[in-house]
Amino acid sequence: MNAYLRVSELVAVACLLPLSAMAQHAPTTSSADLNLLNTWVVAGKVTTLRGDPVAGAKVEMSPTLTSGGFRTLATNLQGEFQTEYRLSFENVKEFGIDLKVTKKGFLPAHSVVDFGASNRTWVIPVTLREAEENSQLLPQAELISKLGPRLKSLRASDGLSAAGEKDYARGVEQFLDRKRSDRAVPFLSKVTVRDASCMPCTTMLALAELDMGDWDGAYRNLAELSNKIVADPSLGRAEPLLALGVMESWRHEPKSAAGYFVQALKYAPQDPLALQELGRSQLLIQNWGAADEYLGKAIAAGAGPEAHLLRGEALLGGDHSQQANAELLHYLDGRDVKTMPVQVRQLWVEIQDRMKIEATYLEAKPKGEAALDYLHRPPADLKGLDPATDQGQLDSILSAVGKTVAEFFQNFPNTSSLEQIHSEKLGHNHKVQATLDQQFQYLCFTPTDAWGPGFNEYRVDSSGVPASPRGLHDGFMLTSGFASASLHFHPNYQSQALYRYLGRQKVDGRDTYVVAFAQQPAKARLSGGFRSGEIRMATLAQGMAWVDSKSYEIIRLRTDLLMPLTEVKLERATTEIAFAEVHFKGIEKGFMVPRQVTVTVDWNGRHLRNEHRYTEFKLFNVEATDRPGKPKQLSETSKGASDHPTPP
Repeated sequence: MNAYLRVSELVAVACLLPLSAMAQHAPTTSSADLNLLNTWVVAGKVTTLRGDPVAGAKVEMSPTLTSGGFRTLATNLQGEFQTEYRLSFENVKEFGIDLKVTKKGFLPAHSVVDFGASNRTWVIPVTLREAEENSQLLPQAELISKLGPRLKSLRASDGLSAAGEKDYARGVEQFLDRKRSDRAVPFLSKVTVRDASCMPCTTMLALAELDMGDWDGAYRNLAELSNKIVADPSLGRAEPLLALGVMESWRHEPKSAAGYFVQALKYAPQDPLALQELGRSQLLIQNWGAADEYLGKAIAAGAGPEAHLLRGEALLGGDHSQQANAELLHYLDGRDVKTMPVQVRQLWVEIQDRMKIEATYLEAKPKGEAALDYLHRPPADLKGLDPATDQGQLDSILSAVGKTVAEFFQNFPNTSSLEQIHSEKLGHNHKVQATLDQQFQYLCFTPTDAWGPGFNEYRVDSSGVPASPRGLHDGFMLTSGFASASLHFHPNYQSQALYRYLGRQKVDGRDTYVVAFAQQPAKARLSGGFRSGEIRMATLAQGMAWVDSKSYEIIRLRTDLLMPLTEVKLERATTEIAFAEVHFKGIEKGFMVPRQVTVTVDWNGRHLRNEHRYTEFKLFNVEATDRPGKPKQLSETSKGASDHPTPP
């Protein structure tokens, strides 16, 4: 297949847009000249991998079959662009465009569009990918380095003709040896036209297009090969299916990716890369057992160190912390974890936390009678509670509130708010002895490379400089990380806790369901943290949620320690959160966010209390490009944890 996109083929992948909706207009020409000119309309739409339009992208184009005519356009709010070329009919019989699209924060896109002799107008799809690759997925360079050498030497049995050998060799040299994919694509394109049956040739072309920046050309070629394999399985090879599966994973479609990896394994059952990527796809959907199985097979088949890292994540997800630690140590191979990328460091912390939790909650026996047990001995101060007579409604309540919580974490935008912190030191009679007041801008971001739901939260001062609350040296405590508190009811985590429906209660005039919960130490993957000096302990929680009976939104939440942590002398850590709805300009639906939070801690004979108030919620964009991102040089206060009290 010709890699130089012929516009007549676009009808299969794009829709014709009305020309009145496009961003640019054609230059005018007098009617006397029309008989001497042929008109080609170049129109396109620029989107992200998720299909969102990209406004303000710079579009550069120049004809490939005639000199001159270089133009620069910009996409409109719908990501569209359009212009016309009117060229001499006598001199220009066919028409092509070299198209380059750039936008800050994205990788450049580059494709060559061959209109041929047709002057019909179709929308040219252009996909921009984020410049920063997702650390959880296979890097593009690794995909090419793994598959390219497999396709380097082809024979007549692969469908390559004697005439095509020279062009294929030139294309491969430019692509793999000289790293000039833009020069390789014309040679490889010529081969696929001459030898259309050479599936490895088209796969190599797709890899070169991907490297050049032509996502759409690469995806289209691989999808066409996949269709051919479905129609005639005897033509099948693992490489195009594997490459297409990886591209699907980049599109955040792990289930679709898994389907292609399974097909690839039919043709190469011991392919270490296919096994590894199938295992990775199962990680992304939290199918821990299957992920462990396939990653184990990948390692046995000769997969590299990353398979050990991924398997460590799978084993941790399956509650096998000791085995997870062994896989991570195998991956590190003596290297200092502190020098590793953030994904590795995060997994290390999670594994260490898990082992500490097992030692604290499963092996150690709490001394004395447990003072708190929300499931079996709910607090006696639930005034006006209409107690539940059975648990018949529990499943439906959990299902509905889980859906609401999941939608919140999926849709909540990057925001800033004004945070006011009132800290208190209390005496033994719980009277206030000293206070400290501070305020910050509180930034809440959805991480682009998260393994699961949750936020990154940061504090900055009035000038935007990263800041941390004062007071540790004066005996006050630091607390943070409340935006993610409702994760205890997220569908991803409900299987890791026990729940009990306590009954109905009026709260601020709203009818609510009161649901108690307690995390299960053997299963819990969600934890808070408590730091005392150099000692950090993971904390598990129990508590109650007040769920609006109509909207199934959590309007109040109270959490306590699942059990005291004697190692750090932490007897109590109670967090009480009142939620309120906020609205943002341009977003129809409101969001329930923490507006007032009170944290009370009994630690080492001290009594401390922090009150947080959040107001002035605003959408927050890091760059003037309107593309949200992570602020530079900011230290995280939390990521998917309920609270992190840090005592003096």
